[in-house]
This record gives sequence, C-alpha cells and structure tokens, in this order.
Amino acid sequence: MTSDNSEQRGADDSAWSELHGGVRPSPVVRGWLRMVRALAAGPVTRIPPDVLSAAGVLTLVTAWAAVAGPGWPLLVVPLVLAAGVLDGLDGAVALRTGRARPLGAVVDSVADRIGDLLLGAILYALGAPPAAVLAAVTLVLLLEYLRARAQAVGMPGVGAVTVAERPTRLIVVALAAGGTAVFPAGVPPTGWNWAAVFTSAWIVVGVVGMAQLLRGVRRSMPPTFRRDR
Repeated sequence: MTSDNSEQRGADDSAWSELHGGVRPSPVVRGWLRMVRALAAGPVTRIPPDVLSAAGVLTLVTAWAAVAGPGWPLLVVPLVLAAGVLDGLDGAVALRTGRARPLGAVVDSVADRIGDLLLGAILYALGAPPAAVLAAVTLVLLLEYLRARAQAVGMPGVGAVTVAERPTRLIVVALAAGGTAVFPAGVPPTGWNWAAVFTSAWIVVGVVGMAQLLRGVRRSMPPTFRRDR
C-alpha cells in the first residue's frame, strides 16, 4: 500500500511538472497536490468538473455579497479558501475520472478570470481605493494574457510559475478580509486600511510576477512557429 501511495504521489508530481513546463513542485505545492488528490478521490468525483468550476465562481460571488451587503468580512475568509479548493478540484477530478478535455480547460480559465475580477471586487468592498484595485486586476489580466498568447504561438508549459499565481491572490484577499474583521480600525498601529495595504501587496507581487513570466517566456519560447500553424 505504501508503495502504491508513493507511486501515485510521484505520478501527481510528474503530471503537475509536465503541465508547468518541467518545473518541479515545491514542498508547499506537493502538500497542496496531496490534499486535492485526497479530496478528489471521494464522492466529489461524481460532480462534473465544469460544475466545480462554476461552484468556485459562485463561492466568490457569495464572498463579495457578504462584504458588500451585510458587511461580514470574517465570512470572506473561509469562502475564499473554499473557492481555492474548488479551483484545484475541477482539474483533479477531470484527470482522475478521465473527463479532461480542451473545452473543460477553457471553462476553467474563464472561471479563473471571473474569479480574479471578483477578488478585486471584494477588495474594493473592503475599502481599497478603486485605482489600486484597477491596477491590481489589470496586472493579473495582462500576466494571464501574456501566458496564454505565448502558449498559443508555441511556448511549452506555463513559461514560469511566478509569485503572482492565483493561490497568492486568494491568500491576499483572505488576509485583507481577516484583518478587517479582527481589527476593523485598521492595521495596528498605523490605522491603514487592510484592503488598501493588501491591494498594494498584490500590485507589488504582480509586478514581480510579470518580470518572472517575461523572463520565462523569453527563455522557453521556440525560435519558429509550429509546423501545424
């Protein structure tokens, strides 16, 4: 049994590495893969992957409504974390059940981008300046567009796994909501708005992530177009 588990873990690591341009998963990523694999082995396999993608978006809509409506920032934390789990489960279930398909990958990507817009909306509802939120979300959309366009013209993998990937964005919003709930007067002792601080952090991380991706794209881009173009 231990040998079988080890082989499965190795297969998970190899599959993740193949999808991410040969990058080996870090210990944190390995832990995340183990959790998602465990969840994807249960009754959740009966749920279509596209439904899981949609559920992740609806979870973030609920998180936004919790702040924009009754003003319950503490509820945002578990909802954002749940959205992150659902984001990992859709792909894991698709692979485990043999339902992975190109259209499903497109659905997943669209759901992720809608989710990013909702994360920005949550930060705005928490009190972040509109201009800062716009800058943060624009950086994300540019980063993902750059990656998608590079892949479309022949780049293998994702170019680079940057510090600005989706898990980072989920964590930033969860921390902003948690801080607002625990210390509503602002970041002690400055009193700075939690959402403004973490939106600024998102922007900084986004700039660094863009630089990392540009370097990765330049390094891994093939010199000529594929023959099938």
